[in-house]
Amino acid sequence: MKISVCGKGGSGKSTVATLLAVEAQKKGYRVLVVDSDESNSGLFRILGFDQPPVPLMESLGGKKGLKERMSQPGVLTESDISIESIPHPYLLSRDKLMLVSIGKILQSLEGCACPMGVLSREFLKKLNLKEDELVIVDTEAGVEHFGRGVEDSLDAVLTVVEPSFESLELATRIKDMATGIGIRNVWAVLNKVPSPDIASKLEGELAKRNVNIIGCIQHDTEVFKSSLEGGALEGGKAAEEIGQVLDYMLNAKNL
Repeated sequence: MKISVCGKGGSGKSTVATLLAVEAQKKGYRVLVVDSDESNSGLFRILGFDQPPVPLMESLGGKKGLKERMSQPGVLTESDISIESIPHPYLLSRDKLMLVSIGKILQSLEGCACPMGVLSREFLKKLNLKEDELVIVDTEAGVEHFGRGVEDSLDAVLTVVEPSFESLELATRIKDMATGIGIRNVWAVLNKVPSPDIASKLEGELAKRNVNIIGCIQHDTEVFKSSLEGGALEGGKAAEEIGQVLDYMLNAKNL
């Protein structure tokens, strides 16, 4: 199963993606986290790695080489990609938890991230998984990745919704875009919820928008501390709550 984690900037996409990955690892899955957010540089830290992987873009000659390949039928020569075929240093691995990065914007005047979107789309389309393997894609904020076709080959979209009107509105747009390209499993998870009252209001607003909520993650001090310290993510109550979300998604896969 390939799952895209989407949402507004600051809603906690990387946190939710990490919690999902760690929980799936505990359940015995081989989990590949795909970092397709060209601006967030800290995903490797909260996953517990000491350094980031070399971006896949560098294996193609960097952004310049990737742009040149975009005029060809495909930027990747492989017709089929397995997790085992991704070499170090482009793949980091520890105890069935793996991380790859598509590419990053590192300096000003570098240009847009469109080539990275093309690489994300083709990599995910050609990536074939075994029965015990799961892919979690940490996307950039907003909906531009839908325009680039990153979700075209994915099985599910999970939108992270924080307590804000902008986040509610974006969840509606993501649902419409995902269902518009034929994705059947489109869900939302509430995040950073401070109280049952706020959770109830969020649920009511999303119900009006026909957005399917499959879980609620309360504000977790342990998650906040881990984020502040820049270390591996340690979620107390949040880890338990994300487990219910993961169970729902895995059950939907088997329907």
